[in-house]
Amino acid sequence: MHILFLTDNFPPEVNAPASRTFEHCREWVRSGQQVTVITCAPNFPKGRIYDGYRNRLWQIEEMDGIRVIRVWSYMTANEGFAKRILDYQSFMASATIAALFILRVDLVIGTSPQFFTVCAAWAVGALKRIPFVFELRDIWPESIKAVGAMQDSTMIRLLERIEMFLYRHADRIVTVTRAFRENLIRRGVDGGKIATVTNGVDMVSFRPKPKDEALLKELCLEGKFVCGYVGTHGLAHHLETILDAAERLAADGLGGRFHFILLGDGARKQALQAEAQRRGLANVTFVDTVPKADVARYWSVLDVSIIHLRKTELFTTVIPSKLFECMGMALPVLHGVAGESAEIVRSDDVGVVFEPENSQQLVAEIQSLESDGVRYARYRANCLLAAMKYDRAALASTMLDELRTATSGSTYRGVSPRLKS
Repeated sequence: MHILFLTDNFPPEVNAPASRTFEHCREWVRSGQQVTVITCAPNFPKGRIYDGYRNRLWQIEEMDGIRVIRVWSYMTANEGFAKRILDYQSFMASATIAALFILRVDLVIGTSPQFFTVCAAWAVGALKRIPFVFELRDIWPESIKAVGAMQDSTMIRLLERIEMFLYRHADRIVTVTRAFRENLIRRGVDGGKIATVTNGVDMVSFRPKPKDEALLKELCLEGKFVCGYVGTHGLAHHLETILDAAERLAADGLGGRFHFILLGDGARKQALQAEAQRRGLANVTFVDTVPKADVARYWSVLDVSIIHLRKTELFTTVIPSKLFECMGMALPVLHGVAGESAEIVRSDDVGVVFEPENSQQLVAEIQSLESDGVRYARYRANCLLAAMKYDRAALASTMLDELRTATSGSTYRGVSPRLKS
């Protein structure tokens, strides 16, 4: 089967969409499928093109057997609604045109969170008369309302109509959480064509390893209990809660005992750095985004991982992908996200759930976990057991089965003799 995957995030970018797409495509190639990815030059989250790349109309490379075609798009930092919409729409147009030159394709996938890439996949499916699969990783545009980036308006209602059009016309929808599936069913989407394939962990790249002593020394973390946040510093994450926790500990004279690492980038990073400096938080260190291959080094120096999102109803449906990487690294979590992901943390017993945006509770849980070695060891052991349930290779195989289902049940079945391969 020849799979065409449209995504505006792909390695060397290191965010969750890029990792999921690459690891799935890599496994599909290993299973004998042909995979072509159409994406843009890597630029997330700052809107600046990575070294070694240029923003050209068409450039081709190969990554682990995946044919990667990078097309031109307007690029901007991951902030500001109007410019980001222009970014999304330019890629939608370029990807649609480029896809028309990819021959003998059996199926096209478009991935969210924003759905303009999925619009391109729908158009390609219709023009080529092949099945179209919608991979749903976020309820968009609802999520931009949830973080306060945009209020309900005529524009939002128009985007919601486009969203529903895409759900109705997809041959198959693959969601990353059960809650997303239930959301769509409540809104009238046929549940029979919706499957859930959660995020997972690459068990080869993310596994237990000793603390990186050189990195501990470089970051001046020796002898400290290190709490870390690894990921996007955006509106959705409300990382001010971590700064509040650091300030509480410093005020109690414990700033030298507990240290916080915030690794990544995003729309709120500069503001967070300025706020930490204003408060004089010597127990907080910001680290810029590092290549995916180096992320495990930074996980290794942490004693606990903090996962956090804003306190809003929509985010109870989200499962942050970093939860699974923590499992693979045997790293207990302090989980400030309610809903489905909190259920995973509790049922698999891999850490502690605290109320989102509650820095007082976060501080109490940090101190409790640091002082309870038996419970800490139990969480570490349970992380490894849980990680095996979310092995990315197995999940990629499950998603491939869903793609085969899409081809066998599509209006366009029979067009290609290779669909059963």
